[in-house]
Amino acid sequence: MRPLVRLFALCCALLVLPAQAATLADLYLVREPVASQQASERDEALQRAFDTLVRRLTGDASVSESSAVAALRQDPQQLVRQYGYKGDSLVVEFDPATVQRGLRDAGVKLWGESRPALLGWWLFDSAEGTQLVGDGQEGASVLRNAAQHRGVVLRLPLADLDEQLAATPDALDAGDAGALHDLSERYDADGLMSVHARESEGRWQADWRLWLGEERGQGQASGDSREQVADAVMQAVTDHLAPRYVADPGQAAEVTLWVEGADLARYAELDRLLQPLGAQLVRLEGGNLVYHLRVAPEQLRSQLALARLQEVPASETPPVPVQVPAMPVPPLSEPSVDAAQPPAERPLVDPAGGRQVLHYRW
Repeated sequence: MRPLVRLFALCCALLVLPAQAATLADLYLVREPVASQQASERDEALQRAFDTLVRRLTGDASVSESSAVAALRQDPQQLVRQYGYKGDSLVVEFDPATVQRGLRDAGVKLWGESRPALLGWWLFDSAEGTQLVGDGQEGASVLRNAAQHRGVVLRLPLADLDEQLAATPDALDAGDAGALHDLSERYDADGLMSVHARESEGRWQADWRLWLGEERGQGQASGDSREQVADAVMQAVTDHLAPRYVADPGQAAEVTLWVEGADLARYAELDRLLQPLGAQLVRLEGGNLVYHLRVAPEQLRSQLALARLQEVPASETPPVPVQVPAMPVPPLSEPSVDAAQPPAERPLVDPAGGRQVLHYRW
């Protein structure tokens, strides 16, 4: 990487500003219940923790059972940074680099830590009454624990009086989510999730629905407790979303990504978002960022949507070869790379390279 680009990246790393796309905290930290601290119980819990982690990263329960992953599952300690006991659980911290290398060598497709933030409208309906679970209220920890365990970035509403009156069972069971969208405007989230969980004879049954951009999903889950049904719902949501974000080598293409309107904070956000895709920054020109990467275009579009980037229609993009336009350097930006060379002499894309060009702006 050129020196100025390195300096730009360093400045971004030191700049602490809120990001738009959500990062799943503790993606590689897994808690599994244990009956004792015996070695045999620990070894079984380590394997369960490995299965949980792999499903978080892939949304596919069958991956852990594949022959290519069998050696990793047989000895998960080779992937572990540290583990210990907390209460009645074994807490396992896996090493991200070792896990990613091992799974990629096995041909496994992975989902990174940048994930859509979902605002969860959740009703527990039992003989004791109906409860809309809000941030800081009883029941919130149950949902947060389940979301973390299954790899979901969950946000909860305040559940104030107005929201309790509006988020009725009928509203949550509706297919168009119109009322929920109105309630959700005050919150910063990428998508909505509604869950109506009912208790009957000691068992919970939940209907869940999901709205994320144009993506729609729904299903049912069950469990013997609030904790179990919450875990089952979060797992179903992860399994539904993963194919949209997991890298598929079979659909990959050589892509040049051109993004307009970047400053330091936006560069830091975009760099983190593209890191799991192996993107290479090849040019920094004022407010323009140019990347080369090999990726499925639709997966890249899904990732960029998390940063609220807007794709520029083909009718508004320059023809190939693309020239870097003359743009003023935005505030907080470092000087342009190769600024002494006129922009017209620096083609952004070599037309003989056959790359697909995606053009975005903030």
